[in-house]
Amino acid sequence: MAHDHSHADEHLSDKRILGAVGLNLLLTVVEAIAGVLAGSLALLADALHNFNDCGSLVIALVARRIGRRPSDDRRTFGYRRAEIIGALINLTILMVVGLYLVYEAVARLVEPQPIDGWIVVIVAAIALAVDVATAVLLYALSRGNLNVRAAYLHNVADAFASLGVIAAGAMILWFGIFWADAIITLAIAGYIFWQSLSMMRRSIHILMEGAPADVDADALVAELQSIAGVVEIHHLHVWELDEHDRALEAHVVVDNEHITRWAEIKREIKLRLGERFHIHHSTVEFESPDEEACAPCPPSRHHC
Repeated sequence: MAHDHSHADEHLSDKRILGAVGLNLLLTVVEAIAGVLAGSLALLADALHNFNDCGSLVIALVARRIGRRPSDDRRTFGYRRAEIIGALINLTILMVVGLYLVYEAVARLVEPQPIDGWIVVIVAAIALAVDVATAVLLYALSRGNLNVRAAYLHNVADAFASLGVIAAGAMILWFGIFWADAIITLAIAGYIFWQSLSMMRRSIHILMEGAPADVDADALVAELQSIAGVVEIHHLHVWELDEHDRALEAHVVVDNEHITRWAEIKREIKLRLGERFHIHHSTVEFESPDEEACAPCPPSRHHC
């Protein structure tokens, strides 16, 4: 029954993402038309951002479905990294959108255009309501999932962008400051860059099979070498399979006196890896001190 419940939750999650796609697609059309009528770059920028959100949500949904596929002979670790790839695609597109907004905003600063402030304020208020509704749909799914979190951050950025557009419209109505539209657009682009860069670094780190940020290799080696009978740990590799799963492989040198206890030592190694470092996928190869298995290691490295 737990398995059925899991599938039901996944189906509900997918329906939430599809609902968010529908909301953002409708908002994109409304903002694009209003932006043209009002002559507002900020509204057009927000429309473009929302259209990008639709794409990001579709990518997130496709990546989620691919990521659920079980492992096979071709993908022995499964397809879990599909979601990381989806997140990286979304973030890259978002950065390109940010660069385009900077270009358009600078052009508007050089040649300001007349703008209908009322259309800007009204449509931006509608956009804010849709952005908040979409963020609510995605919030629960975004926790612990980099792929959905990338799409969620798109909508959080949109919410701030809508607030900025409302502020720009108010400044146009009250003070006739038309360049406020371009300034707000630059602020939206800056927020996009700020939010995207850290998540992009995280995605690339996982895809490059980087070690978890909270795992210190020297501390890990010291911990395992403190086990009775373990003489040395070398050929150590630690990497992230995805956001939640980590893997390790290592060669373990056991002294001759304890070599017959290798099964007990292995259990202790796996126990410490799980409890201390949250590593639950590990492969260890046992060696005697007489073997020269560490000969290929780079000079001056006690683990590699």
